[in-house]
Amino acid sequence: MNSHGERRALMKPVEEIKLPIAKEMELFESKFKDSMLSKVPLLNRITYYIVRRKGKQMRPMFVFLVAKMVSNGGFDERTYRGASVVELIHTATLVHDDVVDDSNRRRGFFSINALWKNKIAVLVGDFLLSKGLLLSIDNEDFDLLKLISIAVREMSEGELLQIEKARKLDITEDVYFEIIRQKTATLIAACCGIGAASVGASNDTVQQMRKFGEYIGIAFQIKDDLFDYTEDKIGKPTGIDIKEQKMTLPLIYTLNNCSSDKKKWLINSVKNHNKNKKRVKEVIAFVKESGGLDYTVEKMHKYKNRALAILDNYPESEYKKSLLQMIEYVVERKI
Repeated sequence: MNSHGERRALMKPVEEIKLPIAKEMELFESKFKDSMLSKVPLLNRITYYIVRRKGKQMRPMFVFLVAKMVSNGGFDERTYRGASVVELIHTATLVHDDVVDDSNRRRGFFSINALWKNKIAVLVGDFLLSKGLLLSIDNEDFDLLKLISIAVREMSEGELLQIEKARKLDITEDVYFEIIRQKTATLIAACCGIGAASVGASNDTVQQMRKFGEYIGIAFQIKDDLFDYTEDKIGKPTGIDIKEQKMTLPLIYTLNNCSSDKKKWLINSVKNHNKNKKRVKEVIAFVKESGGLDYTVEKMHKYKNRALAILDNYPESEYKKSLLQMIEYVVERKI
């Protein structure tokens, strides 16, 4: 194996996926920082803090990889703007989520509302949202603006639908899929649609790429739900969804496929004993015994395969290869 091959073998999966777009990602970082600038020193202090705690940046990666795959390596200044819009909107929703969840940490960093105040966090979220919208409007990227606005609307609807259903714990599988499609998958769908639209792809291609992103987003969320039942060290303690009374697919499947006595016991456990560690462990064990995890893994692979089938329509390229690795990473990741 040559040194380049060895280097690839030692790379983290996300770093390897980034290779064909490394140059674009680097340039994107400075453009993204510029897109946050303001005349208000307090805002600049907060946005500087936000930029420093960046995550894996999977969303801009989807924008760039899809743009390059559908245009055979082509690119456009609009693609950078599309990626910035997605990241601005995504960051705005995270800042607002932390206020809604009264969360003090995000990715090991203090959340904005923990360091400053809820009022400031809400205003910062609004500021980022408006920056994203204006970036599109000022450059007349109305097609990109439409794609991101649909995502913002659906993310809000998904959150509210989940809150409404969580009170009664009466979520059916159909409602669960609708919630995760809106809450998680719609933004990844927007990334892929924006990537295609930014390089002038046909409307059919844009819609096909949106579907591709939606399927990956659903698989991504199902994987997240599975973490609640595994012992992997992922920074999220096992059983946290149960403690928070979140209805995830393994639990929904088990509730729908067990005796009425067990169903009563499960609902009572989640509603009234969700802070009892022993009871939460019993719930996890029962879900595993009932086939809830096997069923959930099978569903995740169904969505993964739908995403793969869409990529079959495109010729081989390093960008397609990275997107294939991305799909693999989403379902195999340990965090």
